[in-house]
Amino acid sequence: MTDSPPPLVRAALYLRVSTGAQDTANQAAPLITEAARRGWQVVTTYEDAGISGAKGREARPGLDAMLKAASRGSFDVVMAWSLDRLGRDLRDLLNLSKELDAARVGLCLLKDSIDTTTASGRLYFHVMGALAEFERARLAERVRAGLARTKKRLGRPTIDSALHARIADLLESGMGMCRVASHLHTGSGTVQRIAKELRAATASRIASE
Repeated sequence: MTDSPPPLVRAALYLRVSTGAQDTANQAAPLITEAARRGWQVVTTYEDAGISGAKGREARPGLDAMLKAASRGSFDVVMAWSLDRLGRDLRDLLNLSKELDAARVGLCLLKDSIDTTTASGRLYFHVMGALAEFERARLAERVRAGLARTKKRLGRPTIDSALHARIADLLESGMGMCRVASHLHTGSGTVQRIAKELRAATASRIASE
């Protein structure tokens, strides 16, 4: 009597880019290769193109469709390139993890080497999510402090905090300064100042590590 072959693992890919100028194919190719290496079958792909990771599920139709399909048992594991492709808010990431756990669907994040089909992988996922939100909050604080110093030194008016956060998010996603200014209908000088503060904050973080 021969042993039965292991059950086929059905994988769903989730791809996201923040701007229309980026291509999700760069994420799909290594995920497909990894699935083949593990003997998993990619059965479907969900995509949110040109949508920021800071946005919630209601603004990301691909993510919403993926989670609904997971609850129906359409696949066994979700594969994504990295943690920030899923989201940047810790609460959203934890809710997503809980929803997938409830549906008995694993999560494989290739770049971050996270695999929640194991207990250690689930723990690592939660730790990485907490660190990602902490780093984002720390960077935002440095940018705000830098803008306050600039305002005091040059007497320039500050901008609405929501607009500031949106500019910073688009810049972090890789969108060029001119496109950010045009997209948000704001002055290029404002975008350049925030970009400068982001670079300074990043350099300070690297120097302190």
